[in-house]
Amino acid sequence: MRKILLVSGVLLLTACGSYSPLNWLTPHTIDVQQGNYVTQDVVDKLQPGMTQAQVRFLLGTPLMADMFHANRWDYVYTLRNGSTLAESRRLSVFFDAEGKLSKVEGSAMPARRATLDSTPAAPEGKQ
Repeated sequence: MRKILLVSGVLLLTACGSYSPLNWLTPHTIDVQQGNYVTQDVVDKLQPGMTQAQVRFLLGTPLMADMFHANRWDYVYTLRNGSTLAESRRLSVFFDAEGKLSKVEGSAMPARRATLDSTPAAPEGKQ
């Protein structure tokens, strides 16, 4: 009986320590993409003097359109791997008083390259 009390006392005291064997037991967190994925090849198509409708057609609806700065649209993209921020991009598009594109600032995502051939190869001996 004395040994059982001694072992249980040791186990109870170790539970008060900072080491936790269940530290590996954490919830799974998924990768989260938020915002507008704007690539550099689309940004290269922007030209000064474009209307707001033309810019919206190319880039999509802005994530942030501030009513206090109606001449600026912000396209924000974030990627979180679990709980850490892996990537963040911000592109700001500015318009003049007439609603024409005047300036583009920020960084866009690099253009995605195709990973698969667009034309499948024909089997040998068949055409």
